Amino acid sequence: MARPVITPRSRTFPWLRRRAAALAAVALSLVLAGTGCSGAGTASPPASGGGAAPKAAPVVSGPLCDLLPSGSDPGNPAALTGQPAEVALEWLPVLTTFDAAVRASGMSADLRGGSGMTILAPTDDAFAAKFSEDDLDRLLLADRDTLRGLLREHLVAGSLSLSDLVSAGKVTTLAGTTVTVTGGGGSARLADRADTVCADYQVAGARIHIINHVLGNLPTTGGPGGHRAH
Repeated sequence: MARPVITPRSRTFPWLRRRAAALAAVALSLVLAGTGCSGAGTASPPASGGGAAPKAAPVVSGPLCDLLPSGSDPGNPAALTGQPAEVALEWLPVLTTFDAAVRASGMSADLRGGSGMTILAPTDDAFAAKFSEDDLDRLLLADRDTLRGLLREHLVAGSLSLSDLVSAGKVTTLAGTTVTVTGGGGSARLADRADTVCADYQVAGARIHIINHVLGNLPTTGGPGGHRAH
């Protein structure tokens, strides 16, 4: 059985074809802008000094941030601010497994809690260290209840910034687990085993904090000895 996170995502998940189309559209617009192409329906840029001042770009923090989209790149923090959480996840290249898990579990709507949501999203490397390929396949393709329980270990009601998490000292996940939070200076440690590696993505009604360890109490079967059985 093909592993969703190993095969090209555009072949496995149809929403990635939409992402590819969006990237193509962005590329085309940049080419047209660079060559000075215009048409009758093209809006003129505002005059110097006119119009509303641009909003300050959201600040994300952590050692992984420098490797993620920034500036005017598609998926940069400012571009994600108005996006629903499940859409924003598609643009963060280190969260393909978490993104696949959200969609496989049917929990996209859960990321849009009425009072906001805090999403503690483990990286692909964190999932690979936690689960063998066979166990990850089983979670994504067959064991929806366990997958939903795992994702709830990474969701906290309320849209909490990194400083909010550190100030609180502990938070309770949707799974009912209490997670201690310590740290400061642009990072935080969760449950004394996971660290934020790029925190404070502001999306519509939520905050996304990328972390380097999978939370919860499921057995660890990944790492060097956790490859697919033959």
